[in-house]
Amino acid sequence: MKAVRFHAHGGPEVLRVEDAPDPRPRPAHAIVRVRACALNHLDLWQRRGLDRVRIPLPHISGSDVSGEGADDGGGPVPVGTRVLLQPGLSCGRCRWCTGGRDNLCPDYQVLGYVSDGGYAEFLSVPVENLVPIPDHVDFVKAAAFPLTFLTAWHMLMTRGALEAGETVLVLAAGSGVGQAAVQIARAHGARVFATAGPSKLQRARDLGAEEAFDHYADDFAKQTRALTGGRGADIVIEHVGEATWERSVRALARGGRLVTCGATTGYNGAIDLRHLFARQLSLLGSYMGRKLELVLAAALFFQGTLTPVVDEVLPLDAARSAQERLERHEQFGKIVLVP
Repeated sequence: MKAVRFHAHGGPEVLRVEDAPDPRPRPAHAIVRVRACALNHLDLWQRRGLDRVRIPLPHISGSDVSGEGADDGGGPVPVGTRVLLQPGLSCGRCRWCTGGRDNLCPDYQVLGYVSDGGYAEFLSVPVENLVPIPDHVDFVKAAAFPLTFLTAWHMLMTRGALEAGETVLVLAAGSGVGQAAVQIARAHGARVFATAGPSKLQRARDLGAEEAFDHYADDFAKQTRALTGGRGADIVIEHVGEATWERSVRALARGGRLVTCGATTGYNGAIDLRHLFARQLSLLGSYMGRKLELVLAAALFFQGTLTPVVDEVLPLDAARSAQERLERHEQFGKIVLVP
């Protein structure tokens, strides 16, 4: 099969379009013919190399995948079924998995992180990771949906315990997680504000944000408070990290929850502990989400309530230029590769 692999860590130039072995049939694992694969920042980090993480080389990236079943692996989803893939891999046996909290499994991985992913014509995954999609949902949007909407759903609905009528501030609405969070919050009756780069502000408003702030130039904490009568946001969706952390904390209302799933600009975040306890704030970490949450989110996707934003569709052999675009933060929504 054709695949995009890297044999050593480095810049985008290490990506190679080449022949790779087809995945072999094995019990309880389906083989999927990949029709589309969306990019994530994880693809960039693993290509560059991560501290204390050994990625088998050569490696095929890609966590967000849609396609058709080519071998059912003995599972319940017939060959030829159109599917998107649950991007979380877990053991299925531990107390976390059997209790429905599979993203806490000690063996939890993201598809394409250490295992091979979707930058290829075929991919092998556990049969329980197949989620059938209806005929009216195209493969490109199906690939743009799983990881970011699952992540945003877990942040808002599970960790943040969003209630209708609350105010949500979403950082970096032009990102995959950001555009998903804006839509999920609006769909559940929240008042939504967002931040974005200058060229992306109107698109953030078009997604459903009541107002969007330039996170490079504006004090979005002050602006959020001004638009809420001095109160602030009940939930801040944070995944930018060091560059926005102080303003994100200041934007919180009394009793507010900051939920973070990433730190793309740096890992260090300071906080005045007096504000933490006196204002009764909650700082919550969030990582991926549960399989059941993806099913719940996908139901809203299939009925048209949630719509993944696709920035650009490129052929598989354009993976290098796709990653370069993602590194330059030029995208709004998801970049999708099509074999």
